[in-house]
Amino acid sequence: MNENTAFGFVDCLDVPRQGSNDLTPIVIKKKAIDLEIERLATLPAPVNGRRMSLVSNPSSGIGNGLTQGIAVAICVLKPGEQTKPLRHNSSLVNFCIQGRGSTIINGHRFNYGPYDVWTIPPWSTYQHFNDTGDLQVRLTYSNSPLLEKLGVHIVDETPEMEAALESHAGTEPQNNARISPYGTFRLTEAGAFLMPYEQLINPPPIDLKPLHWPWESVKAELDKLRALGQQYIGRRLYLLYDPATGRTNGTTSSFFATFTVRPGNIVDRPHRHVSAAVNYYFAGSGYSIVDGQRHEWEAGDLMLSAPGWAVHNHASNAQDVYELTVQDQPLHIALGSLLWQENLREKPKLLGIQNGFATNRVIAV
Repeated sequence: MNENTAFGFVDCLDVPRQGSNDLTPIVIKKKAIDLEIERLATLPAPVNGRRMSLVSNPSSGIGNGLTQGIAVAICVLKPGEQTKPLRHNSSLVNFCIQGRGSTIINGHRFNYGPYDVWTIPPWSTYQHFNDTGDLQVRLTYSNSPLLEKLGVHIVDETPEMEAALESHAGTEPQNNARISPYGTFRLTEAGAFLMPYEQLINPPPIDLKPLHWPWESVKAELDKLRALGQQYIGRRLYLLYDPATGRTNGTTSSFFATFTVRPGNIVDRPHRHVSAAVNYYFAGSGYSIVDGQRHEWEAGDLMLSAPGWAVHNHASNAQDVYELTVQDQPLHIALGSLLWQENLREKPKLLGIQNGFATNRVIAV
């Protein structure tokens, strides 16, 4: 060990341990997004085919994220263009906001149109295609900022396409010589166990598949929620759920994506949660109150609407609002850190550890 390695001690005696959040709400207006789309479309074709820029928030730190754990990229493909194969250990939620196209993920092709959502699991080889005559624009949400802060965002720019056909689930035959004869066993009556190395480095795999949610099908279900009465205290939304995420209620292992409809002149109750929220509004207009400050938004705007633990609520103007919301809630459930306060007059709950909340939907129907 090098004794000259720099280090220090931080005295925490009688010092509050609560961390600070430098993030503030940001509204990226449609005009700014359109100008960036135009800029990307006028550039010479990149070698890798990826016309992409990140919506960077300097206060998010390393990783050029919109928050410390959520990156949002604007991705453009001109007619006839395609990207080169790519894979990385970050996961993606893709959202088409203009045009049409297709993505090949691990050998499977997904065709999509406006407001469709599809996922790309980590370490999957994929390519995007625009085989139409119109400009294609996607928003891509990634957990790369967190991995970059940890210094472990691994990107393979030249993956072999053959590798893309490999299964994610474990199909390797079991070798009994490599398995500990002792297995995992209980150490204490209270429930503490010991696990051998052979099982530590071979956790049960889950089959994370790329999934596609066509907007036309989702909207048909979403509009049924519009009929809920004014007395309904919940939010009119559906989670784009991947059952492989289990109890963390995710679209990916890090994020959930929800489609919401806000009927005209609806005002949500103020609430807060430690997960950050990013909204893209693609119909209607309204405003959000975050930590007492009012922020106006309209169709085509992208908003960091809820920095972690900020009290906030949303309201629609006269027309119905449709939006896609991405939060890092599943990550916090996995960490055991998801404090959520649905009603500010009641105590927060640690979702995933404690029982959660109930709505009055049965009464409101």
